[in-house]
Amino acid sequence: MSEQIEHIHCLIIGSGPAGYTAAIYAARADLKPVMYTGPQPGGQLTITTDVENYPGYPDGIMGPEMMENFRKQAERLGTDIRYGMVTKVDFSGKPPYKVQIDENKDILADTVLISTGASAKWLGIPSETKLNGHGVSACAVCDGFFFRGKEVAIVGAGDTACEEASYLAKICSKVYMIVRKSEFRASKAMQHRVMNTPNIEIHFNSETDEIIGESKVEAVRIKNNKTNEMVTIPIGGFFVAIGHKPNTDIFKDYLEMDETGYLITTPGTSKTKVEGVFACGDAQDKIYRQAVTAAGSGCMAALDAERYISAKEFAM
Repeated sequence: MSEQIEHIHCLIIGSGPAGYTAAIYAARADLKPVMYTGPQPGGQLTITTDVENYPGYPDGIMGPEMMENFRKQAERLGTDIRYGMVTKVDFSGKPPYKVQIDENKDILADTVLISTGASAKWLGIPSETKLNGHGVSACAVCDGFFFRGKEVAIVGAGDTACEEASYLAKICSKVYMIVRKSEFRASKAMQHRVMNTPNIEIHFNSETDEIIGESKVEAVRIKNNKTNEMVTIPIGGFFVAIGHKPNTDIFKDYLEMDETGYLITTPGTSKTKVEGVFACGDAQDKIYRQAVTAAGSGCMAALDAERYISAKEFAM
């Protein structure tokens, strides 16, 4: 006889600030949440060094330590945290929905809270990996503060890159913008803002050859892809703003997404178009992408799930 399939009341897919906050609220509402952490328990903050902008930490905190605090709180309140990865979902029909874990286990879930996050796109050069968190960052708003008064570089050509360059220009002495092509992809308004900021220096037709430094970023070597000329620029920080990819591929057959893959929710809620399925954090937020906004949306998802369950009068 086949083993009976596990039936879960509230499934949270992915950890990070959104997932753990959803778990905290869901546990307090007695939804008996089960969380599968995904391949990077704690999310992007586990590869972040200092976090200075999360409320409640006047002296700042290390990213991994903060996520460990989130995990302990969710666990203390009753969340069943499991290390594993959701590899397939079936949101056809009505709940409970079948969800596959690690390609070898199926479970049923009455409600599903998606907090799978988004991954920054990187250039793919070894020095970028080596110095990640030591001067290399994919979030100027998160980490720009640490480079106040210094010279920095940023790679990218779209609205996000221009927005982050403008932000950095307010706190850094000089911003070098490295743009691969001969023009921006950003809107005219954003281009105009960047080009009219005195301390932003734009290098068109340029690519990053190497980020220089042993334990911290000291310079960047860029190559002009038209002339092959190499230039080395002394900097203290290097920012990558070439986009993010939401970790949502397994949901594409069932949920609405934008052209990049961000999940679409009903405005003002965490509800997807599939009943009982809710999305929070960077998997559905391409605008703010901050730990504090992710946590807030995790709270929304748990409250939406609680109200959905109450309305459906599921047996607790």
